[in-house]
Amino acid sequence: MPDQDTNSIVILFKGGRLPSWYQLTDKQRDDFSQTHVDLMLSVADQYGMTRLEGFHLIGPQDVWQRFWLIEFPTMEGAEHWIQAEMAPPYGLYGYYEYHLSRKFQPDVFSTWVTDPAPPTVPLDADPHIIPDLHANRESIIVIMFARHRSEALAREAEEPGDAQYISPMKKVSEQCGVKRLEGFRLISPQQDWHRAWIIELPSLEAAEAFIEGEESPPHSIRARREFHLARKWSPEYFASWVRQQNEVTPKRDHRAG
Repeated sequence: MPDQDTNSIVILFKGGRLPSWYQLTDKQRDDFSQTHVDLMLSVADQYGMTRLEGFHLIGPQDVWQRFWLIEFPTMEGAEHWIQAEMAPPYGLYGYYEYHLSRKFQPDVFSTWVTDPAPPTVPLDADPHIIPDLHANRESIIVIMFARHRSEALAREAEEPGDAQYISPMKKVSEQCGVKRLEGFRLISPQQDWHRAWIIELPSLEAAEAFIEGEESPPHSIRARREFHLARKWSPEYFASWVRQQNEVTPKRDHRAG
C-alpha cells in the first residue's frame, strides 16, 4: 500500500496579516479584499480547486494567525494559486509560508475516527460576496507538526507498522471521540517537521488528552512534535468556493477532451 496519495497536491499555508494592513482605511481594506477574492475564485475555477479549508489559531504566533489546506488536482493549479495569493495590492500586506504536500495514508488514518464530523454544507450564496468571517466553536482542531528523530529512522525500517505507536494512539483516539484525523507528507521536508496533521475533537478536554497521548513514551521519544490549537474558520463560506468548481467541472472536462 502506498504511503501517500499522489492524485492531488495539497498546499499547507501558514498565513496572516501584517500590522501595515490595519493602517489602511476601511475602504482600502474592503477594496483590496474584494479584488483578492475575485482573483482567487478565478484561479480556483480555472484550475479546478477541490478543497479550501481555514483554521483560526486560538493563540496566534506573531503574524501567523491562520492555517489553510488548499487542494488542487495538479501542481500547476497550486503554483498559480500561490502566485495569485501574493499578488498586490492585497498580497503586500500578508504573511505567507507555503509548503506542498501529499495526503498521507488517508485510508489508514480515517479508521481512527470514532465520531465522524458531519459534512460541511456550503453557504448558499455567491462566494464573491464576502460575509462576516468567524471561528466555528462546535469543535476544536489540533494542528500537529512532526518529524522523526534521526535515531528512529533506522528502527522504523526494522519495525514496520510501529506497533508501539499505532495501538496506543488508536485507543486514545477512541477514548477522545476523534471526529477527523488527516495526515499530510511534505514533498520537501523541513528541518523541524516533515508531516502535518489535522485532528478534530469535540472539546478542549479531548484535545488535551490526545496531545498527552502523543507525548507519552515510548513512542514520543521517536519524533519531535509541535502542537497548535485552532477553530475552523468560516467553513461554510470557504466550502462554497469548492461547490462553485464542482458546478463547472463538466464544462472543463468537455474542453479537455
